[in-house]
Amino acid sequence: MTYSGDVSPGGAPAVRELDGLTITKVSVGPMDNNAYLLRCRDTGEQLLIDAANEAPRLLELVGDAGLATVVTTHQHMDHWVALEEVVAKTGARALVHADDAAGLPIPAQPLTDGDTVAVGDRELEVIHLRGHTPGSIALLYRDPAGVPHLFTGDSLFPGGPGRTTDAEEFSQLMADLEARVFGALPDETWFYPGHGKDSTIGTERPSLGQWRARGW
Repeated sequence: MTYSGDVSPGGAPAVRELDGLTITKVSVGPMDNNAYLLRCRDTGEQLLIDAANEAPRLLELVGDAGLATVVTTHQHMDHWVALEEVVAKTGARALVHADDAAGLPIPAQPLTDGDTVAVGDRELEVIHLRGHTPGSIALLYRDPAGVPHLFTGDSLFPGGPGRTTDAEEFSQLMADLEARVFGALPDETWFYPGHGKDSTIGTERPSLGQWRARGW
């Protein structure tokens, strides 16, 4: 079945099989949060991006293979409601950008821009995108057999950047998106946001000027 990225609360996951990585996307909780389970196809090691809600459902998704790592994309509560329970029951290490670590309910190892996070034999690159929160991050997987894949949390959605609370935060987020995402990655890069449908960098690139002009 062709991967569409369409998921709904309580609905079936969407599964994408890459050459070395399996991506499973599921919608959880009352705010329709996306959680992403990544599995290295060579080693079976698994990593979860945003233990957002519905811990029993996420644990069922993890299954008997175990969970090595949970990365939280930013400190907003809707992205970590299930974090404490998932970590307690799997023994997974928790990771978050250092600037958002104080907002989590449990201690987490700090990340910074340019760090790499292993998923078995595969690696994710940490991209710091300031603005939605001080420590918001995206995670980039450079598929050696295909296009790049970018997990953007609430910093980038189809149709615009994530919510900011003032002009300074908006300007910072747009600057980071322009330099570290749109200026660094090709159009075919597929991105996976913290809520809703996926998109590609090429689809969104023509709208950058419009986003800047409207201010959100």
